[in-house]
Amino acid sequence: MQQHVKIVAILHIIFGGLGVLAGIIAMLFFGGLASFAGMVGQDADGFVAGGILGLIGAVIMVVVLVISLPGLIAGIGLLSYQNWARILTIIISAIELPGFPFHTALGVYGLWVLLSNEGAALFNSRAVRV
Repeated sequence: MQQHVKIVAILHIIFGGLGVLAGIIAMLFFGGLASFAGMVGQDADGFVAGGILGLIGAVIMVVVLVISLPGLIAGIGLLSYQNWARILTIIISAIELPGFPFHTALGVYGLWVLLSNEGAALFNSRAVRV
């Protein structure tokens, strides 16, 4: 069961990292569009359009980070068998279920691993794990 916990942790780290990367890319894309709109427009409309595009990019980045960072943090905590990470991952796995197909698969797998008796026992014991 330890191997399953590590797999769930690594998958959450990968999904969280990809989400953070997507947020950064969206911010760079909209930031580039905003600067282009500000340069092209010689009047106030260009500056307004640039500001709106920059705001859209910032909002997208914040939303994606709010969604992705908990999974990333939970995955890192799972690698060291922290009980709070188990609880956080169970919550995240339940929230991921509607995200067909990849998040559904990760959510079902995470719930199966972390809610099983063997999985729960890994987090309740204070033994050193290798």
